Amino acid sequence: MTGAISWWWVRHGPTHAKSMVGWRDLPADLSDKATLARLSGHLPDNAALVSSDLIRATATADAITQTRRRLSDRADLREFDFGEWDGLHWDDVAQRDPDLSRAFWETPGDHAAPSGESWNQLSDRVSKAVDQINASGHSHVIAVAHYGVILTQIARAGRMSAYEALGHKIDNLSVTRLDWDGAGWSIGSINHLP
Repeated sequence: MTGAISWWWVRHGPTHAKSMVGWRDLPADLSDKATLARLSGHLPDNAALVSSDLIRATATADAITQTRRRLSDRADLREFDFGEWDGLHWDDVAQRDPDLSRAFWETPGDHAAPSGESWNQLSDRVSKAVDQINASGHSHVIAVAHYGVILTQIARAGRMSAYEALGHKIDNLSVTRLDWDGAGWSIGSINHLP
């Protein structure tokens, strides 16, 4: 990776789903124009803007693009692939797969939802995407993505376990800033609501 880069991670707008949402392509509610304007005003103007390719993230990115340079949407910035759990309520997941669902959240790492992916798989794919974008020479990157995606990078920057990272709240339309100084990562802010 190259010189200093600040990543401004934005969680997409709310979907209002009352179930697990991974790769299902649900739209975001972007009706709160005042919040979107504050969010856009908080972010650096000279940043490249990248997004997950899921519609809730791309539409949020479109709402804050303004004059920022938009990079291609990326499938490797998608949320957890929850596999067979996607669309189920958390209680239904716990009844269906009690031991696995408990292990998935309490001892994250290699545990994966049926036909889905684990924390380690998600973290690996997102970190590779971040490293590729870092190599492209931008000094500021705004990335519109998802709860799990952002948490993997908080864990990376804070040198914390997956379990510790999962304890952080990441609200919709919040900003988490992580900084790369050319040698290591640091955390600027987590879950800032402009």
